Amino acid sequence: MTPGLDHRTTSSSTVAAVSRRVVATHLPIPLVLGFGNVLLADDGAGVHLMAALRAELATSAYAVECVDGGTLSFSLLPYLEATDSLLVVDAANLQLSAGAVQLFEGVDMDELLKSSRRRSVHEVGLIDLLDMARVQGSLPARRALLCIQPGVIDWGEMLSPPVSAALPEAKRLALELLCRWRSE
Repeated sequence: MTPGLDHRTTSSSTVAAVSRRVVATHLPIPLVLGFGNVLLADDGAGVHLMAALRAELATSAYAVECVDGGTLSFSLLPYLEATDSLLVVDAANLQLSAGAVQLFEGVDMDELLKSSRRRSVHEVGLIDLLDMARVQGSLPARRALLCIQPGVIDWGEMLSPPVSAALPEAKRLALELLCRWRSE
């Protein structure tokens, strides 16, 4: 993570900072994008998970960029252009019990996003963002979507008990994936 960089907005200085990180390390840094609205209870699960990953990885020797994507914006495209490994974390209606966690990698992620049934209010924006990266030839080769089944989508800043209880398992899955990508 770039110290002092506000990850909720993107400007020319953000693009420059992203470019400097790639040049400085000579390798693209894996990107974790957390989506959701933290004012709508479980809809903010992706942002809460991203924050937990950011805290866990802060002392790690393995560089990972953790970005609060909020409710998504095309201003996130420079982050996708600067990585070859993308992990998106979000609340999604998987038609499972609240707190269920599922990981979709590569083709499975693409197929999930191509299906006609929308599982997340952020999905259409994510599809458009990935399509923009694809058109520009910068779609990350390694990509995954880690979903948590919400229980409550209503005004409130707290996660429901089942979703809150699912965060450690979701974090474990995310860290395992990032470690596997690191070793590939």
